[in-house]
Amino acid sequence: MITVVIADRMGKGQNVAKGVEAAGGKAVVVPGMGADMRLGDVMQQENADMGISFCGSGGAGALTAANKYGYPERHGMRSIEEGITAIKDGKTVLGFGFMDQEELGKRLTEEFIKKHGK
Repeated sequence: MITVVIADRMGKGQNVAKGVEAAGGKAVVVPGMGADMRLGDVMQQENADMGISFCGSGGAGALTAANKYGYPERHGMRSIEEGITAIKDGKTVLGFGFMDQEELGKRLTEEFIKKHGK
């Protein structure tokens, strides 16, 4: 089972978590305001496979996780298709604008499992 950490600037992410779980993953939602800035830290604590960050620009949490821990990231994404392409390209930290959608979590988790066979 893959572990996906979800970190939203506004402390949300519960809908994405439902999608991750529907696809067979374990979702960890980072609580509180500014959660996106703690994405990499929580990924390390949870030994996570993938991280999803949400903020207005879609970059801050993903870039911080990449800079601090070396995770391959793509940021500034605004669609599920962009996220799927990033996973196919080997990215494990994905930065989006605000998109707390169940379908996003489900499809990204399914794609990660397909690519990495977990």
